[in-house]
Amino acid sequence: MRAARYKLATFCGKERISLEKHMAKKTAKKSAAAPKPPKISASSKPRTKGEIYSTIADHIGLSRKQVALMFDTMGRIMAADLGKGTDFNVPGLMRVRVIKKPATKGGMRPNPFKPGEMMEVKPKPARNVIKVRPLKGLKSMV
Repeated sequence: MRAARYKLATFCGKERISLEKHMAKKTAKKSAAAPKPPKISASSKPRTKGEIYSTIADHIGLSRKQVALMFDTMGRIMAADLGKGTDFNVPGLMRVRVIKKPATKGGMRPNPFKPGEMMEVKPKPARNVIKVRPLKGLKSMV
């Protein structure tokens, strides 16, 4: 511990400075490098993909290309998880689930709107239905 403290306090550049001054300079550099991002305001109409990418990039300090890659990667993860039949959670926001509906047979069934009359029902193929449910964090935001 003493050796590490000595190394920090020995030389920073050409002049000898104390540990406190060294740490003060480090924290001053960190606070000066992080400008405050602009406040996010509500949009009157749905935001476009480009607006969302730009806003996230401004607030995080990444490029738009990196934000786009992040969304692309998240889409691939979601496709892989949903393809196997498992749920995909976006932490604190939503849960995405696939419900596999089996195929239905066609035929004659009772008409629910005209009792006593039969109606013809077309067969439906098997399909995957996507359900998105909000989590507690998203519910509390609204």
